[in-house]
Amino acid sequence: METEEKPWSVMGEEGGERRLKKRKRNEENDPEDQKQEQGNEEEEVVARDPLEVFGRDIMVMILSNLDARSVALSLLVSRAWHGVASSDRLWSSKCEELWHGKAHIPRASQARGLSKLAAYSISVMDGKRTRIMKDDLCDHVWEFHFNKAAPEYWRNLDPYWKGTGPLMRRYFHPDGSQTADPGDKVWGGHECCYSVVTSVVGEGKIRVHYVRINRWPRMFVSRNQDWSWEMSNCLYCYTSVPDADKKGGTGPLLSPCVNISPQTFGR
Repeated sequence: METEEKPWSVMGEEGGERRLKKRKRNEENDPEDQKQEQGNEEEEVVARDPLEVFGRDIMVMILSNLDARSVALSLLVSRAWHGVASSDRLWSSKCEELWHGKAHIPRASQARGLSKLAAYSISVMDGKRTRIMKDDLCDHVWEFHFNKAAPEYWRNLDPYWKGTGPLMRRYFHPDGSQTADPGDKVWGGHECCYSVVTSVVGEGKIRVHYVRINRWPRMFVSRNQDWSWEMSNCLYCYTSVPDADKKGGTGPLLSPCVNISPQTFGR
């Protein structure tokens, strides 16, 4: 069977038509292709590390607007992020926020050469400490007043109950003695000594903890939200006087183990 051979001119025209149709289809699909390419570019930008996009200084400004726990989480992103999120410039303001309104600032957080991140972590952990130490007793001035169960004669001498002036104050000393202000009507000039008793059982759990003055009933210890201390029994109560402006801080110098993690800063 014979086939009719098409001349080269006809074949060229048909090929040209096919090329034109293909080009037209490509032109019609170009907007979609462009959108897809644009989307790929946007995804590429989003996928980039914000630290690389914004730089260190801007990232510090961004992180400064986050709470301490969120900043602590950013420490875990990468080594570069850790370098930014642990900077003293960032944590200095966090420390100021944490210490604002607190009665006492831990001495351990004021150690020379300590990073602000470590100072923050130590402060948080010390604020949760309920075991009072000899340093705490001696570093603070203590306000003293009788409780309602105390004899009426004592309460009549107490400015707390009579509203006749400032509260009585007590002072603990490193040698184990205790004193009061001159002219204190309740004090009477008698000698006082104190002791701190702590009983610890398995894994460091405190079973019994109290402070005792002479042979008077033991005082049980509690910690307030502003980090002040309170010691009380059925007869009287001691409350530490705020001294956050005391240079070098107060309390024990020994630093607790600094475990810098989001759990340290609470939820």
